[in-house]
Amino acid sequence: MKVLDNLSLEIEENVITAVVGPNGSGKTTLLNTLCGIVRPNMGKIFFKSMEITRHPSYMISKLGIGRTFQNIRIFPQLTVLENVLLGLNYNIGRQLFSVLMKPHMIKKEEKTKKEKAIKYLKVVGLEEKRDELAKNLSYGQRRLLEFIRAFATDAELILFDEPTAGVFPEIRERIIRLFKDWKKIGKTIIFVEHDMETVREAADRVIVLDKGKIIADGEPEFVLEEKVVIDAYFGGAGD
Repeated sequence: MKVLDNLSLEIEENVITAVVGPNGSGKTTLLNTLCGIVRPNMGKIFFKSMEITRHPSYMISKLGIGRTFQNIRIFPQLTVLENVLLGLNYNIGRQLFSVLMKPHMIKKEEKTKKEKAIKYLKVVGLEEKRDELAKNLSYGQRRLLEFIRAFATDAELILFDEPTAGVFPEIRERIIRLFKDWKKIGKTIIFVEHDMETVREAADRVIVLDKGKIIADGEPEFVLEEKVVIDAYFGGAGD
């Protein structure tokens, strides 16, 4: 069975792209393939002209692709601040020489990173929760924490799997604003979503999958009204 069937697409920089489709259409598999969790049996994947088809996930992350998951993946026993700090890139202290010979520089970088992490938390309204254990956050707050940690990696392309699933309307609106704000500073976003209202409000482009194939691609106001898309959702297609 082909989860993605001869799928070919190009993602433009600095564009918010939604990937939609009925259950079983290959949406999450597409994200997993882009970030190295799943390797395709054939074909190639390029990121900024570099082939990454066989790269492991950690290497793809270092190249500038971030990822969040449908099931929230944070470190519940760490504080909110510590979760964000884990997403930041450190330049000093990676080698034994630095640890032994440049402790003052390490402390300086730690201070700078902490200030940066607090600044990020302020963006999502979690600054006052920075010393709270992540497990004590509400579901929506944990979702925001995961998002800002992905942003903290300085990824140029960030992949989101059902970002607004299960959150209250207030958090949904905040997530949409985050996407638009991140686009303004040059981020490229791909998100899988079932909520068509979120897609209409947030996306510049919509790619519709059905049975592993692209059946529609374009601006939300046109794509979501196409008969082939409506048939895929309500005509008995099945994720």
